[in-house]
Amino acid sequence: MTLRLALTPGEPSGVGPDILINLVQQGCDHELVAYADPTMLQARAAQLGIALKLRPPSNPPQPLKPNELAYVAVELAEPAIPGTLNKANARYVLNSLDAAIAACQSKFCHGMVTGPVQKSIINEAGVAFSGHTEYLAERTATPQVVMMLATTELRVALATTHLPLRDVADSITQPMLRRVLTILLDDLQHKFNIPAPTVLVCGLNPHAGEGGHLGHEEIEIITPVCDEFRARGVKLVGPLPADTLFTSKYLDHADAVLAMYHDQGLPVLKYLGFGRAANITLGLPIIRTSVDHGTALDLAGTGSADSGSLLTAIHVAATMALQTNNAGTP
Repeated sequence: MTLRLALTPGEPSGVGPDILINLVQQGCDHELVAYADPTMLQARAAQLGIALKLRPPSNPPQPLKPNELAYVAVELAEPAIPGTLNKANARYVLNSLDAAIAACQSKFCHGMVTGPVQKSIINEAGVAFSGHTEYLAERTATPQVVMMLATTELRVALATTHLPLRDVADSITQPMLRRVLTILLDDLQHKFNIPAPTVLVCGLNPHAGEGGHLGHEEIEIITPVCDEFRARGVKLVGPLPADTLFTSKYLDHADAVLAMYHDQGLPVLKYLGFGRAANITLGLPIIRTSVDHGTALDLAGTGSADSGSLLTAIHVAATMALQTNNAGTP
């Protein structure tokens, strides 16, 4: 069936508008609705030399014809210049997100797919913003969410996300790990149709603490929580040293990896599949996926940006929406 998915292009001076305009050249089996400034979209399409027909959302949702895009207008404060950040448009980025979130909460859209944002310019504009994941959790009043990136070969979830490295160890507690594992396992079952998932759990320290010689977090926190879940029949393996976990010996028999911090797991995933991975927020009451890359300001408006990750994010969002039975007619 045809779904309606909300698309937020993100930072208007980055490649978010470019990759969306590029992608719809081929049309889409689902109705993609850009929550964005239509004048900006048309101007960027003209700069890229691509024809773009904007139309309102249909009822019921209709697939996109080539070079067609549905939209709901969210106005920029000032015209966007590709490659040049403007604090005046920071609020526009958040307004776009808020509108898309509301559309999903009301069931007008079956899920949302987000383009890359420039966190620095939002903070410089006076709005505390650490990332999409945290913002979505706050806006949907969700006490705990989990970030997961996925390619066709690998899924990596994160126990902690955008924290300074010196704060990571103090943030990993038994209650937090229980919540993260519960969300991860539940969404793997109900949004990815994996009835009995196997999850590999990374240790925090080198060599997974080496029996306490390189840290005690594995002994005092991670292993006891894993043992609790294993006692209930959950297929958890670990904690394992992160430098050997990401090998075929383990990955060939696993459905996901739980890394303890952002740069422990994501460099491996992005090495394997950068440009064709999706960022997924687990635990939300709505479906949300995103691209796996940043704003690439130097590529904005040049026609060189690759839409592969956006295509993956749309496919994953549609698959999750269908799996969770959210695909009734809005």
